[in-house]
Amino acid sequence: MESHIHTWLELLVRWAHFITGIAWIGASFYFNWLENHLDRAAQRNRDNIAGHLWAVHGGGFYYLEKFKVAPDKLPETLHWFKWEAYMTWVSGFVLLVLVYYMGAESYLIDSRVADLSVPVAIGIGIGTLVLSWIVYDLLCKSPLGDRPALLAGVIAVLLVLLSFAMTQIYGGR
Repeated sequence: MESHIHTWLELLVRWAHFITGIAWIGASFYFNWLENHLDRAAQRNRDNIAGHLWAVHGGGFYYLEKFKVAPDKLPETLHWFKWEAYMTWVSGFVLLVLVYYMGAESYLIDSRVADLSVPVAIGIGIGTLVLSWIVYDLLCKSPLGDRPALLAGVIAVLLVLLSFAMTQIYGGR
């Protein structure tokens, strides 16, 4: 019975991850589209406006303005498109725990590669995530952050090296 509950929970979390990922990507595409279609020439003689846009959807007309910087006073009701990203990350991490950490003997550890105990394998996995985030954050805050193409190249090389290192620790799955 426990394995059925675990399987259904994994399925639900997979779908939550998939759906919230689509919402996150959709919101990102929408804001990229918005940014690329702003009317920047007609700023209505307002110095703090970077551009505006008229749009119609479902019979409703919308007028949007983009500020160059945050306004002096934010409105009481401000919609943030953050929950799509947060829930994609949270559901992905829960999925990581359900699939790889709870099933470490099957999906994470391969004794032909390295004879690891479950706690050590999980610790290496979590430690790698934390260390990778710290390295990424430091690289972005370094002078490389001012050179996006070079930063992307360095990160790509580090990802290849990290992927190779992980194949020396974990199973191929």
